[in-house]
Amino acid sequence: MSETTVPSTPATVPTTPDAASRSRTPRGRAPRIALSALQIVLGLFYVFASALPKLIAHPSAAESFDKLGWGSAGMYIIGTLELAGGVALLIPLLSSVAAVALSALMVGAFIVNVTVVHGPYVATPLVLILPLALIAWARRSHNAELVRLVRRRA
Repeated sequence: MSETTVPSTPATVPTTPDAASRSRTPRGRAPRIALSALQIVLGLFYVFASALPKLIAHPSAAESFDKLGWGSAGMYIIGTLELAGGVALLIPLLSSVAAVALSALMVGAFIVNVTVVHGPYVATPLVLILPLALIAWARRSHNAELVRLVRRRA
């Protein structure tokens, strides 16, 4: 007599927070790598190309903020917000919140560009909102983890 064995399969799929988190992130290796690369590129862009000129008071940034009537205080505030957002994009737990915050900052930049500046780069903030929205959506599972961590500390 030969003995046959049937591999056992679980009756239910585990519903642990870890399994739920994975189901909300991009599936497959290539999309995860692409999303991480996008976060790194945007994070570096916000830190070096956007925040740094404001924080070192580069003449072009200072002139723009003087033209707006915001002066150096407004320039340093916006630069600090962009620096914080760019760095937070590189921290997995903060990436979704950072993307939402930077999107809100870009909405403000768009409004200022349309109503006050009327410059050639009016659409740039809108172009930046698209990848930020993708990051916010793809990394939304981190929000629950972040809330749990904050509640535990409080």
